[in-house]
Amino acid sequence: MSCCLIPRCVLSKITDLDPDSLLKNGITFLLMDFDNTIVPYSTDTPSKEFLCWLQTIQLAGISVCVVSNSRKPRVQIFCKTYGIPCITRAKKPFAKGILEAKRTFQIDFSKAALVGDQIFTDVLGANRNEILSILVKPIQFTNIWLRIRYWIEQPFIAIGRRRQTFELSQ
Repeated sequence: MSCCLIPRCVLSKITDLDPDSLLKNGITFLLMDFDNTIVPYSTDTPSKEFLCWLQTIQLAGISVCVVSNSRKPRVQIFCKTYGIPCITRAKKPFAKGILEAKRTFQIDFSKAALVGDQIFTDVLGANRNEILSILVKPIQFTNIWLRIRYWIEQPFIAIGRRRQTFELSQ
């Protein structure tokens, strides 16, 4: 179990994930963070770009699941609306929600990736569970704490870009 804070792949946004590249790298299951990865904190309405991308991912045979630390009902409502299974109160970077997804969906972690916008929750959670970690830039900085956190994460992001071991973008 690794406590590494370095993402294995760094992209600008979730929709930059190319389904053909995921499949070429053996990824058939995608765990996705919710807030600031799929939608901003301020809304639960996805972009048209995200909805098209989601359909493309699913048509390619890649299963998806939202794994969110959120306790707010908006995550479950969103997932029900768009037919995406979800696990809330995941407690990332701890294994609780990630292992719940593994049991529920019988995921082989060697064929899975976790995509999210935070080093200290999403990347660390993926790396601790030996899942491919994919970091995307937060959609929106709604407060000063998000900006500070992102600034603190910059050295890890820079190292991740230099060491990038997977090319998963279009």
